[in-house]
Parts: sequence; C-alpha cells; structure tokens
Amino acid sequence: MDLHFEEQDNQSLKRFEKMLRTDAIYFFDSTEFERIIKHYIDSGKINLANKAITLGLQQHPATSGLRLLKAEMLIIEEKYSEALRLLNEVEALEPTNEEVYIQKALLLSKKEKHEEAIQLLKKALDISEEDNLDVLSLIGMEYLFLEDFERALLYFKNCLEIDINDFTNLYNIVYCFDMLDQGEQAVTYLNKYIDNEPFSEVAWHQLGRQYALLEKFNDSLHAFDYALLIDEKFIGAYLEKAQVLEEVGRYREAIENYLITTELDDPSAFAYLRIGKNFEKLKNSSAASEYYLKSNEQDPFLDKPLIALANLYFEKEDYKKTLFYLNMLIEIDDENPEYWRLYALSNLKISFFEEAAKSFQKCIDLGSNALDIYMELVDTYYYIGDFKEAIRVLLEAEIYYHNHADIEYRLSGLYFLIKSTTLGEQYLLKALRLDTRKYTLFQSIFPVLHNSRYVKAIVLKFRNSM
Repeated sequence: MDLHFEEQDNQSLKRFEKMLRTDAIYFFDSTEFERIIKHYIDSGKINLANKAITLGLQQHPATSGLRLLKAEMLIIEEKYSEALRLLNEVEALEPTNEEVYIQKALLLSKKEKHEEAIQLLKKALDISEEDNLDVLSLIGMEYLFLEDFERALLYFKNCLEIDINDFTNLYNIVYCFDMLDQGEQAVTYLNKYIDNEPFSEVAWHQLGRQYALLEKFNDSLHAFDYALLIDEKFIGAYLEKAQVLEEVGRYREAIENYLITTELDDPSAFAYLRIGKNFEKLKNSSAASEYYLKSNEQDPFLDKPLIALANLYFEKEDYKKTLFYLNMLIEIDDENPEYWRLYALSNLKISFFEEAAKSFQKCIDLGSNALDIYMELVDTYYYIGDFKEAIRVLLEAEIYYHNHADIEYRLSGLYFLIKSTTLGEQYLLKALRLDTRKYTLFQSIFPVLHNSRYVKAIVLKFRNSM
C-alpha cells in the first residue's frame, strides 16, 4: 500500500467515524466500505465492523464483496447457518468467485470438517488464474488440523516457492519436519534455503534449532552465531544459543547470552531463572539465589524460581528459608505433592516430626504413592512413638507394594514393639525369605530388638534352615 492509498484510507475512516458521531449520512463507494470493514476486522473492532457492513449494504445492497465480508463476520460470530445461506446466494450469482469457496471452507473448518474444507479450497485454487498463496497456505493448515503432516509440508513448500520471504510458511515447514521426526531432512531443506537466502536470520535460527535437536551442538552454535551476525538483536537466537551452551557445560557463556536478552527487551522470568540455574551449576549459590529472586519478581506466580530457591536452601541446610519459599509455593498451589514432600523433609530436619508426618500424609492423599514417601512417613511416626499409625501406613503401602522387604521388616519391628509377638515373628520370617541382606535395615531401625534373645533366635533358626 503506497502513501497516497494510506492517506486516502485514513480519510475514509475519519469520514466514517464522523458520520457515526453526528448521525449524518455520507456516501462511500463499495471499495471504501470494504477497506473500512477489513480495517475494523483486523483491529478486532467487531461492533464497528458490523456497523460498517450494515451501512455499506444499505448503500450497495448487491455488492458481492460486502456480502462476503458480512458472511465472514457471521462465521466469526459462529452464526454458521446465516453465513452459509448468504454464501450460497453469492455463489448462485457468481459461481466463479473464489472468495465464496474460501469463506465456505473457513466455515467448514470451524465445524472441524477439514476434508470438505480442503475440497472447497482446491476448487478456489482451480478458479484462480495463478497460484494463490493464501489459498495454498490455508490448504496446508487444513492438513495440519488433520495431522497429515506430509501433505501439509508439500503445500507449505509450494507457498515458499512463490514467496521465499514468507517466514510464516517457513516456520510451518519446520514444524511439519518436527512432527514427522525428520530432523535430518529439515537440516537439508534449511541449508538449501540458506544457499538462496544467505542473509535470512530466521532460516539460520531454525537451522540452529534443528542441529540442537539432533545434538549437533557445535553446528547449532555456528548457525545461531550467523543469525546474530545478521540481526544482533535477535532475542530468540540468543535464548536458544544460551540453552545449547548450557547443554555443553559452557555455563558462563550461557549466562552472558541470557543477560543480553534482558538488555534487549524487558527481562523475562525464564531468562533470570536460567541464569540462576547456571550460577548454581557454577557453585555460586549467592548469585543463583539473586537471579531466582529476580525471576520471582518478574512472575510471582511462576513456581520454578521458588522451587529452585527451596531446593537451593535445602542443599545448604538452611531449612527455615526452605520452608519460607515452600510456604509461598503452597499458597500458589497446595495440591502439588512435590512441594509437600520437601516441606515434610525440611520439617524432619529440624525435628518438627508432627508437621512432617502431616506433610507426608498430604503427599499420599494427593495421589503420590511412591514407596519412599510411605517409608518416610512410617519412620516419622516411629520417631514420635505412634506405632499404630506407622503400622496403618505400612499396611496401606502393602496394597501397592506386595512382598517388599522394606515394608515387611518395618512391620515386624513395629508389631514386636506393640507386643504383637506372633505377627512380629510372622513378618520377620517373611522379610528374611524376601531378602536376607536387608536384615541390616531392621538392625539399624530397631537395634534393641535386634539384640534381643527372641529375635536372635528367630534369625538363627531361619539361617540354619537354609
């Protein structure tokens, strides 16, 4: 669109909006109305678009362009029956109007009738005097909806042959290669594209991504560097280059690239999080903590920086700070068993056994039935002397973990402690039959019982019977 056309278009918009404000009646030709309507549709101003359609059809009731725009609006508003009726009327008058079939195809696509939509788009393509880039792209998208990535790929490639600088279709081509798990073919295609368009930063960036997926990290970094030579402000290339540097253990360089993205645009929680992770890998916990906090400031509802902080302070044995960040996490999501387990372990470390027991139980209630969690809960109840609760948990664990020595040895010891000698002996023999080597577990948890004559006699009798 040249400058004269833009000025003319703006004048039409101003006149139209003045007409709406003053209730005056101005005349616009049908082409002006079409431009006004398209502007409002593209701007998402649906009410104004509808007003322009109504007034346009009042002044030009037989104009197919305006009627087709009305059909488009009806499709947007999901008034499919009205839209189809209007499209059929236009088709009866203008059977060679390709836009009719495009709009019908969009309607069918909205109704998930993608095969039928493709047939109509192909009909529109036949009517076109030359290859219609928009229609070819729409057909490709319909094949994407059908997850027919091979056919979609053919159409997107055709689009790119028509307009080599249409990066939307280039992205779609790479997406199809990804879905077909054809990384090598994607690399070959992108290299051929770059032979023709060596200064395409988008192509170099996509090539870097593909090499990274193929774990050809040196080639990937080389491609990202070319993308950044062409466009030194290409944030996506810096981010993905940083991730590759991280993958190969070049953490300081990764940090440098992440930091560049925070200077080029508003800092992202993701970039700060990754900087923190890299500092943590460099054993610089204070810098890691600083950037995790910055990540949290950028997005207070993002869990990753908070769990990173909690884990960091847990490793440093600063359990109060661990609990502080876990409380923040639990406020965001109190149904995540990962948080509750770390919460329980932290309380266990500072001898808050009852709080730890509640937290382990919360993990189980939330559906996390890992054996470790059951054992940690059992051992917590054992430490606080609640043997019956410990037995209850072990019997529940037995439902999921049949004939597991860790469970049987603990049940044996606990039954002995509550004076259920018969059950204690029964479970001890069962545990010994399952794994005699794990008797050391019984010995470490129940040293007094291990040294008792009664238990020694049971163990000796079992070993003599083998």
